[in-house]
Amino acid sequence: MSADAQLGVAVAQFAPGRDAVENLDRITGLATLAVKRGASLVVFPEYSSFFADPMDSSFAVNAQKLDGRFVSTLIQLAGRLGATLVAGMVEQVGQGPRFSNTLVAVTGSGIVATYRKQHLYDAFGQRESDFVVPGAIDAPEIFEVNGIRVGMQTCYDIRFPEVTRRLVDAGAELVLVPAEWVRGPLKEHHWRTLVTARAIENTIYIAAADHAPPIGVGNSLIVGPMGVHMVEIGEATDVAVAWLSRQRLADVRAKNPALALRRFRVEPIDGTPGTPVAVSNTADRLPRD
Repeated sequence: MSADAQLGVAVAQFAPGRDAVENLDRITGLATLAVKRGASLVVFPEYSSFFADPMDSSFAVNAQKLDGRFVSTLIQLAGRLGATLVAGMVEQVGQGPRFSNTLVAVTGSGIVATYRKQHLYDAFGQRESDFVVPGAIDAPEIFEVNGIRVGMQTCYDIRFPEVTRRLVDAGAELVLVPAEWVRGPLKEHHWRTLVTARAIENTIYIAAADHAPPIGVGNSLIVGPMGVHMVEIGEATDVAVAWLSRQRLADVRAKNPALALRRFRVEPIDGTPGTPVAVSNTADRLPRD
């Protein structure tokens, strides 16, 4: 992909439910619409394979392995559309009644990347950790779509800026954020502010796909490296497409070289799943002229 070429990226917003077949049907319809509108990469919400509120034992019952029906159907759909698809799923991980909150990125050739949610939603009266196994702090899986390097994180992770920065340090120019951002006082404001901040501070694109109301706040959006909301969906079930370019990234980073000027780096304390992240001063290790 040349510096001035563009990539069509879509956020797809819907409200997944308990019916796995219906969820896949809706994904198929929305992905088809997104590709017709010009998208080569389509991003779906967290828990696209199965969702119920409140969270209960039915999630583990409906969990699937990565070679199960949900992922295999996504791969077939991606092949038919000639696109890359990203969606959240309830993954069976062999830990009794607990499961993994997993993102999977696929093309027609198979899985190209996975991500398991690291920061579980134990906030605002919720206890995701009662059901979900936290993802290990492994090296980020970065993949390319038409020359743009892509990383993934999930929902509550967006409240931890070091997660996005770690992806950017690994080379991500676009970060995908599938979410089920629960409605509540000021929650829509938090969602829009945090997604926008992560784009600005890292001079990257962010494509964040949420559940449609009534449980999620909706407002799926794509934000550019200067914090501009390029496209946004309100409360409807729909797709929105934006055009991303590496030339725009280069221009913004020339004006705002924040990544080059920073004096800290982000690193895990150790490799233990769920371990918090520390920041360390890198002023003495940065290259100097």
